[in-house]
Amino acid sequence: VQLQASGGGLVQAGGSLRLSCTASGRRFSRYAMAWFRQAPGMEHDLVTSINWNGDTTYYVDSVKGRFTISRDNAKMMLYLQMDSLRPEDTAVYYCAADPQMRETWREYDFRGQGTQVTVSS
Repeated sequence: VQLQASGGGLVQAGGSLRLSCTASGRRFSRYAMAWFRQAPGMEHDLVTSINWNGDTTYYVDSVKGRFTISRDNAKMMLYLQMDSLRPEDTAVYYCAADPQMRETWREYDFRGQGTQVTVSS
């Protein structure tokens, strides 16, 4: 499956952005999906993940209550609604797919191109 993230941009602290991940290729609904982010000089960090049908989600503590992951299997789309953004959320955001919900970037079989999110203070 091929993945492409979009929707990033520049936003002030406290603002919102909605990221999208467009999937193509193999059946999207077979895969767990995840959003990772990479700040300059850092590794890819898991932000949130969702299972194949959306009834199980995981959020890293720093985004709980602010970010919401969702998916539309019919449209082969993954979303990340980001509210109450903080400067420390600044990073390149990537989407990834795997048959199972995984914890690290390298464990995901399919990894897409990222989109830059910049939060100004």
